[in-house]
Amino acid sequence: MKAGFLITAALALTVAVLPGQTYDTLIRHGRVVDGSGNPAFYADLGLLNGRIAFIGNHPPGTAKSEIDATGLVIAPGFIDVHTHADDIADMPRGENFVRMGVTTIVVGNCGSSRLDVAKFFAEIEKGNVALNVATLVGQNSVREKAMGGSFDRPPTEPEMSKMKELVAQAMKDGTVGLSTGLIYLPGTFSKTDEIIELAKAASTYDGIYTSHMRHEDERIYEALDEVFRIAREAHMRAEVSHIKLSGPSCWGQAERVLAYIEKARAEGLDITQDQYAYTASSTGISQLIPDSAREGGHARFLERLADPEQKAKIAAAMKKSLLSKGRKDFSYAVIAYYRHDKSLNGMSIVQAAKAKRGADTLDDQVQTILEIEKNGGASGVFHGMSEDDLKVFMQHPNTMVACDSGVRKFGEGVPHPRGYGDNARVLGRYVRELKVLRLQDAIRKMTSLPANTFHFRERGELREGYWADIVLFDSEKVTDTATYEEPHHYPEGIPYVLVNGTLVINKGQDTGAKAGQALRGQAALRIAPN
Repeated sequence: MKAGFLITAALALTVAVLPGQTYDTLIRHGRVVDGSGNPAFYADLGLLNGRIAFIGNHPPGTAKSEIDATGLVIAPGFIDVHTHADDIADMPRGENFVRMGVTTIVVGNCGSSRLDVAKFFAEIEKGNVALNVATLVGQNSVREKAMGGSFDRPPTEPEMSKMKELVAQAMKDGTVGLSTGLIYLPGTFSKTDEIIELAKAASTYDGIYTSHMRHEDERIYEALDEVFRIAREAHMRAEVSHIKLSGPSCWGQAERVLAYIEKARAEGLDITQDQYAYTASSTGISQLIPDSAREGGHARFLERLADPEQKAKIAAAMKKSLLSKGRKDFSYAVIAYYRHDKSLNGMSIVQAAKAKRGADTLDDQVQTILEIEKNGGASGVFHGMSEDDLKVFMQHPNTMVACDSGVRKFGEGVPHPRGYGDNARVLGRYVRELKVLRLQDAIRKMTSLPANTFHFRERGELREGYWADIVLFDSEKVTDTATYEEPHHYPEGIPYVLVNGTLVINKGQDTGAKAGQALRGQAALRIAPN
């Protein structure tokens, strides 16, 4: 049995502490916020063999090394259940995550994932990574593999069987659930019945269903209904990814949305949600173009652009969609990284149109977007949410903190700052400055709530016998320094981070240690019931 498995023997929770014990590390004099939601208390922690061996006063023994936590909060390492760090094996330090205090990530979100899960975990274990890694299996990836492309049609019976086999195999290999990204190709063409069948394949192995829903605007209730139906018919818990209300036309409905979710919970569904602490989202600029224009792949898209009549219809649909959201132009959309022309990185679509076409009319903006997609596409940052709605969602007890970021290449492009500052922003802005959350509640949202939701055993709380994933921060100084204009800045006030008992951040410096584990789901350890 490998230590990284989510299910471990009950004996693993028992760590013998003997008189005269020599710990690997002692953390002394800190204020412990244990992740449960309970108030802070002062205690020392003794770490041994990657686990927490002692919590209390006057530890019975000595240590090979000590950390003086005077003036610091000691908390469980943060668990980020919504990341796009699927290339973590290629960039194993994951520095933008660990410097935020994140010690465990979930990849494979929004319907996109590796399908060779056994190979993925083997790469993680062979190359070592700085933090713990779990993965979902992505429905978009499954659909494309089985159907051969982005097609607007239902799967054939053999294709459906193939998709279910792919999900089941991924679950057996250790994924923790099924994800969908229903605004992305080819998932956007999937009907609810198709998703339910795949969800059942994941549910058999105790998987969770996570969804970037079809709508996050005025149609959000319709999208939630689909999530509820999938959870109900597949008999599984479900997670609403990066909950938000996008566009001015639907702002002010956060309380109503949460009440809608609570009604479903009262009816017997296990529904939770995650959120990043910013009022801008980030995805491909391609999302400004209708799905129908991109159906069938990039070659088909180019064919449509070459036809003046079809191109005019695409442009008209883009304008109509824009106006329906209460917007007059595309100034809210900013180019984050455009490989074809890096001079546009950091510009809004309006600015890019002016720079490349000499005019920034709405027609010029549309043509700029189409030209970007024609040349391979770009990532973008989209300013579209209300701060008031964000606060309401954040205060709900079932909302987790998750950055929705990949591993950042320091200095590359102008990406969303959430990949550098999300957890620190919650602790600095929304706990200390605005007092939207109490400290213990914010920590719970980053630790035990995601651990319990995703069934990560022996993580997410500071308990004797649990894995020693730990972050130490200064609650009076912790702050995010990354901005939309200059995102490549690490947060301040987080001097120590330990993963499985090993320091990966020591006195604010990356140690280069790679102490992370591959976190496999329950199905990797047992055969699913018939």
